[in-house]
Amino acid sequence: MEKIIKIFFTFAPFLYNDQMEQEITKCAALLLQGKILLYPTDTVWGIGCDATNAEAVQKIYDLKRRSDSKSMLLLTDSVGKTETYVKEMPSTAWDLIELSEKPLTIIYSDAKNLAHNLIAEDGSIGIRVTNETFSKKLCERFRKPIVSTSANISGEETPKNFKEISQEIINGVDYVVNFRQNERAEAKPSSIIKVEKGNVVKVIRA
Repeated sequence: MEKIIKIFFTFAPFLYNDQMEQEITKCAALLLQGKILLYPTDTVWGIGCDATNAEAVQKIYDLKRRSDSKSMLLLTDSVGKTETYVKEMPSTAWDLIELSEKPLTIIYSDAKNLAHNLIAEDGSIGIRVTNETFSKKLCERFRKPIVSTSANISGEETPKNFKEISQEIINGVDYVVNFRQNERAEAKPSSIIKVEKGNVVKVIRA
């Protein structure tokens, strides 16, 4: 029995990584098809899609019963890629991302190269550089930003782990990622900071 346990723990990391890679490959293909996903992130579980696909973005608004006047944030896997989706990357933003010890969403002015219905009425967009393994690797594989909005109907409480997500949301997405579903730790949303022109910083959520 002891030998069997040792063998299991020897190969467990490889099995874990293989499962994750299979899910990432499947999810990247679905995102290309305009599908919406329920997936783990660096904060709470999120509903996501291709951030450049307006039809896919609208599906998420419809599922959440949320007005498209309320923009949703997106994930990228690096600070460098963020520059592709905002007209100007304030120098302060680089410092904030580098120094932050927890997940940080930054709201930038003058978004570009994104689905029109993802951008706020004032032209801004919230972007977070994720360091969580699954969402980061998915962004790397997909090579485009991915929408990340909490997995709940608008106005309802944000689920803190997969177990708390409603069946309506699970049934409403095109695919539920089969990874990290058994975790029961209570995740928290990210901090939100708005960086305006002239490097003016406003804390929206600490």
